[in-house]
Amino acid sequence: MRRFRGFTQTDEQSSEINMSPLIDIVFILLIFFVVTTVFIDDPGVEINKPQASSAEQLEKESIFLAVTRDGEVYYGGRNIGVEGVTGIVTSMLGDDPEMPVIIQGDVEATHGLIMKVTDAAQLGGATSIYSATAK
Repeated sequence: MRRFRGFTQTDEQSSEINMSPLIDIVFILLIFFVVTTVFIDDPGVEINKPQASSAEQLEKESIFLAVTRDGEVYYGGRNIGVEGVTGIVTSMLGDDPEMPVIIQGDVEATHGLIMKVTDAAQLGGATSIYSATAK
């Protein structure tokens, strides 16, 4: 005589799909894409750059500082002022002392302010300081 076993509550629970491996794979893919993404460090403000026929494209990672026509200095979307340039440059150059500093000065920004930012970057340890221009 054969006996048939009926489905019980525990049998139904064991037939569920285990989602843990799928969630692990999704997190691994997310980490992969975050790590391999190249982040561009933008100063966070719109700058009207002057024209220059001798402009060159820099391929290396850089520290971008922006000087607005109102006399404000920005890094990463924050107004750091001239006083904050030395600290930012010093901390960013800790990993790569040859990293260039690019100053994006507005056409209407004063030359004196751009020179103060350049001097502050040099005091922070920058050896390569460039001015960004529109080509």
